[in-house]
Amino acid sequence: MHMIKTDADVAAGLVDLALIDVRLFNVIDKAGPVPLRRLPPGYRGLAGIIVAQMVSRASADAIWRRLEETAGDITPHHMLRLSDEDCRTIGLSRAKAETLRRAADSVDRGDLDLDAICHMEAAAATRKLTAIKGIGRWTADVYLLFCGGHPDIFPSGDVALQNAVAHALGLGMRPTPQELDTIAEKWAPWRGVSARLFWAYYAREMRREVAPILEG
Repeated sequence: MHMIKTDADVAAGLVDLALIDVRLFNVIDKAGPVPLRRLPPGYRGLAGIIVAQMVSRASADAIWRRLEETAGDITPHHMLRLSDEDCRTIGLSRAKAETLRRAADSVDRGDLDLDAICHMEAAAATRKLTAIKGIGRWTADVYLLFCGGHPDIFPSGDVALQNAVAHALGLGMRPTPQELDTIAEKWAPWRGVSARLFWAYYAREMRREVAPILEG
């Protein structure tokens, strides 16, 4: 498995994708530069993805800043020290606060190794992550994609990706996650690069930054 670690890896994936699916020539042309967006594996990266779930980028950025101001380092130890009142003041929903704590506790107890999981086969890694209540497939996919560098992950539950694929390929209707999984099968073994491509396309064509990670 060739992990996505550099801009050169993304470029190589784009070349192969254009050969795999000729429809992507036009998408690549319109998308412009496709960012790598790699984050170090670990609790901080996972926490940022959890914070970014189902909120706007601006809201996620604001919550993340308050979390950093209140907790200091974003580590399992610091997260577990936050009170319910701290979490409410930060702007974390009860569900997100509980998910962050469960993940922190799993890491703290040694049940979840967020570095080692990045080197596991994708399906096994996803099962390990989604065993934590509150972490679904989208969160697991995004963590493995951006923190793990997995080359063949496609977060089909991401609404921006659904919209981008529908718009770029002229589908008429936004595909369901299951339909998008089927569409993306053609882009293996570079589905991780194709996801980056369609996020870049969405940002350029819809003029909205929607990549689901916090890079601060």
